[in-house]
Amino acid sequence: MRQSVRETLEVNRPPTESRVVTATDRSLDLINTAAQAAADKLAHDVIAYDVSDVLSITDAFLLASAPNDRQVRAIVDEIEERLQKELGAKPVRREGDRESRWILLDYIDIVVHVQHSEERVFYALERLWKDCPELELPADAKATRGKAQEHAKLQAAEAAEEPDGDWR
Repeated sequence: MRQSVRETLEVNRPPTESRVVTATDRSLDLINTAAQAAADKLAHDVIAYDVSDVLSITDAFLLASAPNDRQVRAIVDEIEERLQKELGAKPVRREGDRESRWILLDYIDIVVHVQHSEERVFYALERLWKDCPELELPADAKATRGKAQEHAKLQAAEAAEEPDGDWR
C-alpha cells in the first residue's frame, strides 16, 4: 500500500497554480467514509481539506453542519459507527457532546468537525484552511454544498409567512 497520495488539484486556484495532496491513503479512506456517512444523515456543506503540510498532528479535516443539535448528534453517531464498522477506526477523543453545537471527533489521521449551522457561519473554519488543498469527496457529499443556505432561505420564508402575533 502506498504511504501517501500525491496528486495535483486545480481546485479554487488559477490554472498556473496547483496544490499537492499529501494525506495518506488511510486518511483519504477515513475522510471519504466519514463524508459519505455525513451525507447519508443529511449534513450540510460537507467539505474536506488536506492539512498535512501545515499541521503535524493530523492529515485532514472534514467539516459538516446541520440546522439543529439533534441532527448534529445523529451525523456524528453515524460517522463514528460507519468508521468503526467499515474501517475499524475509533476516535481517540470526542469533544462537544454536552451542547451538541460543535462536536469534534479526533481519529489522529483525520479530525471531523460537525457544527450547528450557526457555529459554522460564526467560526468559518473554511477561512482558516482556504490555502490547503480541498479533498475530493463522494458525489453524495459534494451534493450537500449550499444546503445550509437553502435551509436558511426556507426558514426565513416560513417565518415571513407566519403571523407575528400582533392582531391589532
